[in-house]
Amino acid sequence: MQLLSRQRGISLIEVLMAVLIFSIGLIGLAGLLVMATRSNHAAYLRTQAIFLAGNMADRMSANPVGVWNGSYDSTSYPVSASTAANNDCSAGCTPDALASSDQRAWSRQLKTFLPGVSATIKCDKTSAGYTPASWIPPSSSSSAPAPTPGQIGMRPPYGGSCAMHIAWTEQGNGSKLARSASTQSFDWEFQP
Repeated sequence: MQLLSRQRGISLIEVLMAVLIFSIGLIGLAGLLVMATRSNHAAYLRTQAIFLAGNMADRMSANPVGVWNGSYDSTSYPVSASTAANNDCSAGCTPDALASSDQRAWSRQLKTFLPGVSATIKCDKTSAGYTPASWIPPSSSSSAPAPTPGQIGMRPPYGGSCAMHIAWTEQGNGSKLARSASTQSFDWEFQP
């Protein structure tokens, strides 16, 4: 005597439940990938802001006369090509012309790497008693030429500090309330 099994396959309800559970898992995975992509992009933009801030700080430290004359101070970065004088400084230039060239180059980088960017730089040269015309006169017995006013006072430590603020727009986190762009910022106080 042979016993025949009454069950001949998987029922349709079991198949539909398996497909439903699998679909819910895939939707969750897709949401996780979207959030990871947005988080990576936000981290990329913050990294770009930090890189650009360091880039301008390096430019400023190479031109202390321009910094302490106020040539880098601006509340409207990125500057337009018409705002900054158009010198390329390939044959040498004054500290103010070099600062203007640095402003144009940095403004191009800001517009390229950060969406909806605005920036400000403000240097406070009086925070440690520095004045632009301060210099130590040579002694009468010295045969060295007199230094240019302000030159000695601009050697490290410079006696002042600069504040930089960079703001850019960033996409929301995906919720219904935050789908619009939000403003992110990077603030830094440094001594060039």
